[in-house]
Amino acid sequence: MIKCIASDMDGTLLNSIQQITRENKAAILKAQAQGIEFVVATGRSYQEATFVLAESDLKCPIICVNGAEVRSKDGEIISANSISKELAREAAATLTEHDIYFEVYTNQGTFSLDSEKAVSILVDIVMSANPDLDQEEIVYKAGARVRNGLVHEVGDYEMIFADENHQIYKLLAFSFDADRLEEANNALAAIEELEISSSGHENIEITHKNAQKGIALESFVKTNGIDLSETMAMGDNLNDVSMFERVGRAVAMGNASYYIKSLCDHVTDTNEESGVAKAILEVL
Repeated sequence: MIKCIASDMDGTLLNSIQQITRENKAAILKAQAQGIEFVVATGRSYQEATFVLAESDLKCPIICVNGAEVRSKDGEIISANSISKELAREAAATLTEHDIYFEVYTNQGTFSLDSEKAVSILVDIVMSANPDLDQEEIVYKAGARVRNGLVHEVGDYEMIFADENHQIYKLLAFSFDADRLEEANNALAAIEELEISSSGHENIEITHKNAQKGIALESFVKTNGIDLSETMAMGDNLNDVSMFERVGRAVAMGNASYYIKSLCDHVTDTNEESGVAKAILEVL
């Protein structure tokens, strides 16, 4: 019997315009009403994750920033795994050397050196995968990152690295140059204390080696008296693999790659077809 359901957000719980469908919301509420723990496991910051959940009037525990931070249903920080400032500087230097745009996720929010780029890159990624969508609508939705204070612009990341009040959770790098991204990925993978993952073809996500969704989910269910065999995880990309490897029921989205599907027990519909709702209703 499934007692906990963990879901990725982008490409999984959310459709192409960054919304939770009515079907997905209804299935989540039904699971919660039956006493099943529903938890979001995302690469997003807590602020960006709750922004979307609030739009659908949903509340649940959140595994944020690929497991770098875990929050309770009420927003209390349960655990955190940050990158040392020294390693953050080293990773930042590597990305800069390869001329790759990146953002820095911290316990104080997400930061960018170029807020316009923070929006335009997200628009480009969504439009390249969904060319038939209304570009103006995508631009407006993406603009919420800056408009609602989810991303803050700074002149120099050293301002953050040097500030003791900032814990560095993740560096999120974007590039449409696959060769450049691979070179940076290989260089960063050589740093033992870092975990290098991805939530899309155009990015790499850099966290502490212990900041993984699967590790955070394992700790979360144990704390709540639930066994991993009683847990289901849903996702679509590489940063979900650590969950798939641990849970009793691993579900790949219909829009996931063949590789991701091969790692899972089941394949549901795509994120555009409310695949999360289908997967939840099947176990209910």
